[in-house]
Amino acid sequence: MRSTIWELGKHKTKVALLFVFSAVLTIAACTGSNTAPAEKTAPAKDSAVLFVPPDTSTIPHDMFGDMVRYGRDLVVNTAYYIGPNGTVGKYLGNKMNCTNCHLDAGTRPFGWNYFSAHARYPQYRGRENKILTLGQRINNCIERPHSGIPMPLDSKEIVAISCYIMWLGKNVPVGHHVKGDENLEVELPNRAADPDKGAVIFAENCASCHGADGQGQWKGDSSTYIYPPLWGPKAYQAGSSPYRVVKMARFIKANMPDKKAFWSKPFLTDEQALDVAAFINDDRIHFRPQKKDKSVVDYPNIKSKAIDYGIGPFIDTFSEMQHKFGPFKPIEEYRKSHGLPVLY
Repeated sequence: MRSTIWELGKHKTKVALLFVFSAVLTIAACTGSNTAPAEKTAPAKDSAVLFVPPDTSTIPHDMFGDMVRYGRDLVVNTAYYIGPNGTVGKYLGNKMNCTNCHLDAGTRPFGWNYFSAHARYPQYRGRENKILTLGQRINNCIERPHSGIPMPLDSKEIVAISCYIMWLGKNVPVGHHVKGDENLEVELPNRAADPDKGAVIFAENCASCHGADGQGQWKGDSSTYIYPPLWGPKAYQAGSSPYRVVKMARFIKANMPDKKAFWSKPFLTDEQALDVAAFINDDRIHFRPQKKDKSVVDYPNIKSKAIDYGIGPFIDTFSEMQHKFGPFKPIEEYRKSHGLPVLY
């Protein structure tokens, strides 16, 4: 929605009052207790219309606008600037770009976009069990999916990416979600996701872009990827968001195969999306990088651990294999009956 709260006076008084009332009710909270805070703020109930990010032609022609444009360029051409052969720094461990996962420079609905990121950070992150700033979250991506080293938080590059994300979501009320910024839901079946079925789906629908060996498709000069690797030494790390089967399946359903799927008209069924996500993330057959600092424990507060994160310990009684591949409904039911959080 392009209108700001101040522009709502142009509409009927009733609509304005409803919007303000909803905004007052939705407040992000931080807590320092031993129980995990909510991993994300409540969605704005008034955001029934798909969020439309601003057009790049509206980026201002001033110092801030220059940083916004540079930030967008960094998202699209990450490897060029800060990759292993980067022109301004060598921070990435691979040659993927941010836009390989945050599709269309972070502007595609249900494509791991940046719509409400600035509005919701600082934010609690269960994997780290701490409140992260937006700059720290950017570095978090550099360290995990890119197997890199963090940039200084006051670096021009962190500031520029933050400016771009801020500009992109400038019309999102603080603390709110908007339609399109979340994952597209998938119906969880009463069975485990099946990597063997996923292998067939991958061969038929994914290998033409990501390669039969899952190593991605290079640009002609091998400077970066057209389509990123999905496993192997230069893919995202274990522990990255795509490593979780349900989270990855939701992304796949909304966006893959590329140029065939759309969030409002998926190409794969929910079960197919889960099966191919299971195949991609099956550690028994596919190697992927591990985090560099072995002393860092993911989800140290196990109460805030995502259900589909397949590395124990867990706060429930289910195995690592079931947490990895499902079936997930019994885990959900157990947690609900014991007053435990259900997080994906």
